[in-house]
Amino acid sequence: MIGYLEGRLMKKDKDRILLLVNQVGYEVLVPVVVMETLSKKAVGDEVSLYIYYYQTERQPKPVLIGFNLEAEKEFFQYFISVEAIGPLKAVKALNISVGDIAHAIESGDVKTLKQLSGIGDRTAHKIVASLQGKMNKFALIRHEKDGVPVLADEDFIQMVMDVLVSQLGYKTTDARQLVADAMKRNNAITTAELLFDEIYRGQRR
Repeated sequence: MIGYLEGRLMKKDKDRILLLVNQVGYEVLVPVVVMETLSKKAVGDEVSLYIYYYQTERQPKPVLIGFNLEAEKEFFQYFISVEAIGPLKAVKALNISVGDIAHAIESGDVKTLKQLSGIGDRTAHKIVASLQGKMNKFALIRHEKDGVPVLADEDFIQMVMDVLVSQLGYKTTDARQLVADAMKRNNAITTAELLFDEIYRGQRR
């Protein structure tokens, strides 16, 4: 089972790349959001991807699907657990950032989910019904200025959640929404203090 590949970019197509690893070329499917982060990569550049390996009786030819973060790969595994969403459909569907999709699922934002390629109203509601309450971690994925995604440190976020719920009396779902909204407004937040400041700033608007 292949879980991670690191090598030199040999070729780049619309939805896949060819990655040279130890004299072996691996064809890797990549979602739109991952391909966007590879847009500045040229042939010969180093590329590293976490790999979801897909092979079944109905799909005997192995398919490799690449992600920048292990958390994105983990999200993908949740996403394809939804009825009627297989790996190949999911690859095409991920045309907005994983953090934004996770945020939409947690907030029940069906309108945003319907912006995903190939996802209609019925499937969008299925996604929310199946995954809501499981996406908080993935809603913390944010993009740096160079477009590369990073997963925010969960420790300070959990600290803020605990204060909002146990000391300030917020419901867990409401606290999660406040945190997710604040992180979406300001993706440079790295401490509990900055997160509280952004939450309060958002409430004053």
